[in-house]
Amino acid sequence: LADLAVFHQYISQSFSLSRRNIWISFGGSYSGALSAWFRGKFPHLVFGAVASSAPVEAKLDFSAYSNAVGLSLMNEAVGGSEKCVSAVREAFGAVEALMFRNVSQVAKDFSCCQIPKDQQDQVELMQSLADIVMGTVQYNEESVLMSISDLCGVMTNQSEAYEEEREAYHRLVQLSQIYRSSSEEPCLDVSHEKTVKDLMDTTVQSERRTARQWTYQTCTEFGFYQTCEDASCPFSGMVTLRSQTEICLELFGITQNSLPGHIAFTNTYYGGDDPHTLRVLYVNGGVDPWKELSVVGNRTDGGEEAERVFIKDSAHCADMMRGRATDRRSLKTARQEIERHVRSWLKTAQQEEKRTE
Repeated sequence: LADLAVFHQYISQSFSLSRRNIWISFGGSYSGALSAWFRGKFPHLVFGAVASSAPVEAKLDFSAYSNAVGLSLMNEAVGGSEKCVSAVREAFGAVEALMFRNVSQVAKDFSCCQIPKDQQDQVELMQSLADIVMGTVQYNEESVLMSISDLCGVMTNQSEAYEEEREAYHRLVQLSQIYRSSSEEPCLDVSHEKTVKDLMDTTVQSERRTARQWTYQTCTEFGFYQTCEDASCPFSGMVTLRSQTEICLELFGITQNSLPGHIAFTNTYYGGDDPHTLRVLYVNGGVDPWKELSVVGNRTDGGEEAERVFIKDSAHCADMMRGRATDRRSLKTARQEIERHVRSWLKTAQQEEKRTE
């Protein structure tokens, strides 16, 4: 946020801007949270802020993410169904069961670079497979490769090629192959040791330098660990809070016991999901799992209703994407509503400026 303040100062000086030049901040996802927080901490620099899909509430155990994914997979309005989420749940159960009986077969089926013999590597595999489904749901129709409807089409397409009890398993294999071929990776890397080694690289040339920085922030500020220990989670129960937080200790010497204090401070400092900051517009999509950590309900800030736009069947940051003819009407309407809010802020700012002259 201090960097943004310096940027504001630099641009203002470079272009000889004055108080008549009104600033509105925009951001989506993490930068959406920064947009909201920038307005809260530097209200004299930005008159208003648009925060799209902004996770403003830090959360250690973000099990609600996986649960929200399951609900979106059941949402018929976006191409989901109960049959789809059942197939996903069955597939992950089948992978886990076969891994304990014949891990080499699992490694072969999913084209793993290594045989995941120890538990940490097995968790890496299960997380990688869950990421396919999570990412598809999170971005849905904004995704380049596949939407919820497409994913459910793969997972529920019946075939006589496989035995009935293995059907869901092989559908997940097929789904994994589709995603891996798009990434042009020769195999699926499931080595936890390699993950740690790559993230330990602090050189400028490191391909994982941004991932290391974000990992540090999750360990010291936000949490956001997408666990699967609840019965309603459609993925593998091997992805626990402990398995997710081990990386903090391995990379930075930060123990799990210290995390709650860090996260509590973040929420106290910024206000969590009830920040009481005026002129912040929170935009969220009903399909997006990150809405669980944003401002979506009826809240009041300083006696005024909190400004928010909720797009029922939209996904993560969809309002920030370039408009298309195929966009849902609700998304088109939401973009117009965002524009109306910003225009209203600018008008208010101009009126306040005139009163001070």
